[in-house]
Amino acid sequence: MLEVRGLHKRYGDVRALDGFELTVRAGEIVGLVGHNGAGKTTFVEVVSGLIRQDSGTATVSGREPARARELIGISPQHIALYPPVTVREHLRLFGGLSGLRKARLGEEVGELAAALRLTEFLDRPVGVLSGGQQRRAQAAVALIHRPKLLLLDEPTAGADPETRQALLDTVRQRASEGAAVVYTTHYLTELTELQATIAVARRGRVIARGTSAELLEGLPGEVRVSFDDDSHVRVSTTDPTAALARLLAEATRPVSNVDVRNPDLDDLYRALAVTDGD
Repeated sequence: MLEVRGLHKRYGDVRALDGFELTVRAGEIVGLVGHNGAGKTTFVEVVSGLIRQDSGTATVSGREPARARELIGISPQHIALYPPVTVREHLRLFGGLSGLRKARLGEEVGELAAALRLTEFLDRPVGVLSGGQQRRAQAAVALIHRPKLLLLDEPTAGADPETRQALLDTVRQRASEGAAVVYTTHYLTELTELQATIAVARRGRVIARGTSAELLEGLPGEVRVSFDDDSHVRVSTTDPTAALARLLAEATRPVSNVDVRNPDLDDLYRALAVTDGD
């Protein structure tokens, strides 16, 4: 579905993309993660046809993005809707531009509004909606024409729990129907819930790819045991259960609190930075 090979993009002296490569199959959700400046948003802009790369190739079902726009749905990082226009008008406009007509368009609007919990807000101007409601409306615009490729750039940034869950449920459903999904986020728990594979971007290229279990395997977490006298012991370990059992067995003072932290994305970034030449 999506094939990206050797993408390069410069802005002056800044290498936004430096040999970026990624493949996403139909029905697959790929979580694209990385710190700010890793190239995630530039990659999304190239694949969506908003900007052109300096070199390399990106194809959607074998076509360049500019010739495959009807196959792509994009929800950008920042809200890009018209404040005076209602949610229903947005969906009818963008659905119509994608070729949906009359009864079919009405059915898609109703089904998507229900899935994203927007039914009661359909006839309200976007500008009066809450941030979470606007996030859902923007995602609905990306989804209205049932695209074969979904590009979701930080779709739950700043979203409330209701918005986050509605978006995750809908994304998972669309992938099960065959859509290829690229989902950029800082929240590893969302990718776990989506059963996504992960691609880690750094300095304009993908430096690791796999499931979260595969990528985090062998990385140390942390066990912290606090005592009634306000002292504590902290241990970095790849086996938190064994480390906690040992610390409790050796404790000579009353324990007030136990905290176990499993490895997370920051641990992964640090480990990959070492192998990536930093």
